[in-house]
Amino acid sequence: MRAKTKLSEFEQQIADQIKAGKPLTGADGIFTPIMKRVLESMLQQELESHLEQTRELGGNRRNGITQKKVKSSLGSFELSSPRDRDSTFEPHVIKKRQTTLSEDIDRKILSLFSHGMSYIDIRTHISDIYGIEPSDTIINQITDKVLPDLAEWRSRPLDEVYTIIWLDAIHYSIREDGMVKSKAVYCVLGLNLEGEKDVLGFYIADRESSRFWLQVLMDLNQRGVKDVLIACTDNLSGFIHSIKQVFPQTQCQLCIIHQVRNTTRYVSFKEMRCLTQDLKKIYQAPNSEVAFTHLNMVKEKWSAKYPRLMDSWFKNWDHLSGYFKYPEVIRKMIYTTNTVEGFHRSLRKATKTKGAFTNENALAKIVYLTIIKAKRAWQRPAHNWIAIFNQLSIYFEDRITK
Repeated sequence: MRAKTKLSEFEQQIADQIKAGKPLTGADGIFTPIMKRVLESMLQQELESHLEQTRELGGNRRNGITQKKVKSSLGSFELSSPRDRDSTFEPHVIKKRQTTLSEDIDRKILSLFSHGMSYIDIRTHISDIYGIEPSDTIINQITDKVLPDLAEWRSRPLDEVYTIIWLDAIHYSIREDGMVKSKAVYCVLGLNLEGEKDVLGFYIADRESSRFWLQVLMDLNQRGVKDVLIACTDNLSGFIHSIKQVFPQTQCQLCIIHQVRNTTRYVSFKEMRCLTQDLKKIYQAPNSEVAFTHLNMVKEKWSAKYPRLMDSWFKNWDHLSGYFKYPEVIRKMIYTTNTVEGFHRSLRKATKTKGAFTNENALAKIVYLTIIKAKRAWQRPAHNWIAIFNQLSIYFEDRITK
């Protein structure tokens, strides 16, 4: 019969704590003193090795210890870090100004932040899991770690050709100069020749304007985009002109849903449903000729009460009706800006607990983290992509190379 192995005094203490039902992790967890003991032993070994290497250069020796609070996924604890007299000792296990041991906490905070949780909720959640209450400053420092990645992402090279891009802006409140200002986040989604969807860029500016959209498009061009087959936008004044200045061959499609919204806001609420049904006959028509016939019928029906109601439809008809030239598989993708608005819904979900952002960086961080999450859902080509690409190859044969 094998003899029982005698436990050391430390091991016996751990065994007794387990029997007593003490938690493994957290502020009072069993593993926390183990981690503290191991780290302090490693620091002592590192210092001894450093003193041996520097002994020949002079009389360097130990100079007591310094205490600091270290946060880890197992719990937080006071760590005794040894010092040397010459202050040349640079520990590797726990660096001098390092206060977080495990990246698990950082990743957890970033995940909670990207899901739109407030700092108070993040602090409560981290406290429940790890027994640590990170301050607002610590949370800011951790989330700021994505800023270098964001800067690199914003300047990354892009593909030369995109089949479709969707352009739209979403608005947020940001504190600036002691005031709360509304700012626009310009978002560009693109579909490349492989059918892969991606956010090509986002840009923050004071308000949405065609002039700033021109700067956005020039940035895309400078990062490698040479041609865009179809661009889907709202009917912001001057928008199409800005696109044509940078990508003159691009087919521009105005969003039908934006056009319908702009039209219905001019009629009374009780008449809105009737008008909506009439407008649906226009954009759901089988071809542009039938659609134009319905457009004239709607104008005739409503012109007596609302003489200028349909003016913008006639003015913008070439760019509203462009999608009729394509087969159904392409029409569904381009007649609205729903693709980019779907991404905006993800942004709203991630920012629903936010009032006004403290600065542009605070907003940019959460937009970027939302993009990273969205990319995981966009790993496959667009639905029915082979059929879509074959059709695009017919209409844009001279501009698609693969």
